[in-house]
Amino acid sequence: MDATRFEPQDPAFAERVRASFAKQGAMHTIGATLGEVAPGRAVIEMAWQPGLTQQHGFLHAGMVATALDSACGYAAATLMPADAGVLTIEFKINLLAPAKGQRFRLEGAVLKPGRTITVVEGRAYANDEGREKLIATMNATMMTITGRDNIKH
Repeated sequence: MDATRFEPQDPAFAERVRASFAKQGAMHTIGATLGEVAPGRAVIEMAWQPGLTQQHGFLHAGMVATALDSACGYAAATLMPADAGVLTIEFKINLLAPAKGQRFRLEGAVLKPGRTITVVEGRAYANDEGREKLIATMNATMMTITGRDNIKH
């Protein structure tokens, strides 16, 4: 997923995105960390934990969706103005395989940026004993929010 063709509006986008991610209680709760941040791209990583699984021991689909939504949101945020926030309008997730692995990588990549609406694609990968497997995809629509003090990075 190559999103390097985009030019960020804010030269300090990476620092802004990292500072915003550090405030995310949900990502902290599930043990997710922010990896790569590039124009139009964000990668979140997390380890398998027993408290995040469903009854068969796989990472719960809700945990995959939560982290993938954040990866998509932060990918969109990299291209937004410095004073903007981002909110998810909608997403659709396709669960392609059980989330079985020791580590997970969740990528968001902007497909079409816009002044108000940005369309993002997400992909989730499981690393199981050194083998990486695509386990989920997401299509997400993000909204740029400006002029609201309670919604900003």
